[in-house]
Amino acid sequence: YVFELCLVTVLSPAEKVIYLIFYHAIFVFFTWTYWKSIFTLPQQPNQKFHLSYSDKERYENEERPEVQKQMLIDMAKKLPVYTRTGSGAVRFCDRCHLIKPDRCHHCSVCAMCVLKMDHHCPWVNNCIGFSNYKFFLQFLAYSVLYCLYIATTVFNYFIKYWRGELPSVRSKFHVLFLLFVACMFFVSLVILFGYHCWLVSRNKTTLEAFCTPVFTSGPEKNGFNLGFIKNIQQVFGDNKKFWLIPIGSSPGDGHSFPMRSVNESQNPLLANEEPWEDNEDETRGYPEA
Repeated sequence: YVFELCLVTVLSPAEKVIYLIFYHAIFVFFTWTYWKSIFTLPQQPNQKFHLSYSDKERYENEERPEVQKQMLIDMAKKLPVYTRTGSGAVRFCDRCHLIKPDRCHHCSVCAMCVLKMDHHCPWVNNCIGFSNYKFFLQFLAYSVLYCLYIATTVFNYFIKYWRGELPSVRSKFHVLFLLFVACMFFVSLVILFGYHCWLVSRNKTTLEAFCTPVFTSGPEKNGFNLGFIKNIQQVFGDNKKFWLIPIGSSPGDGHSFPMRSVNESQNPLLANEEPWEDNEDETRGYPEA
């Protein structure tokens, strides 16, 4: 793009400068977000979700499943954990030996539990979760913009080569290649980006879109949906000036999240830090967003 199109094909000096400035501005953000998506390590649950040495021994030595289940329930009472397995049991990782926080899942590729895990992405060779989901979305956005910019600026000169208005045969094939690759990646990336925009608007992860989360009160496919604006803020933060810049601004610590239909006393972000106790009489009376 820089050499064959801007320096060889484009004749107007002003057009050269404009093309190169905008190209490199987009390119910097494209590579910056790609770097952040790759090298931002997935965040793991903190120590309070891990079983202590004595609890781990008691759990492993116990042979009765119903007693093991009750042991996990008793341990989870002191933690801000409100999601369950499909059978209603406490979500427990037997490989990491921890009680999984809400929206946390074990990644078999990374061999660890990842907070608010979305998916493991082979294209960035990293697990996408709470720590880098914002960077991954920005990478998709700048990738789409990058491909669109190249395709639109190249298209005019592709037509000129096609009509025989420009002499350079070598640059003709470079321009054709640029247009083809930019359009091909644009189509595939815009579909993926659109899907993740839909997920953000519903405050869902890819895993939650395929498997409805189960709360203490039962399955709730919109359990984390707070409304369009608040859902976006859950990923990008409250300060809009940081939305386009790849720096960490997601609210919370990745261990607990505001929920759509729970009591204030059960909401980990609205309640105080006192240990949560089970209360069979409590109902989901918190008004929906």
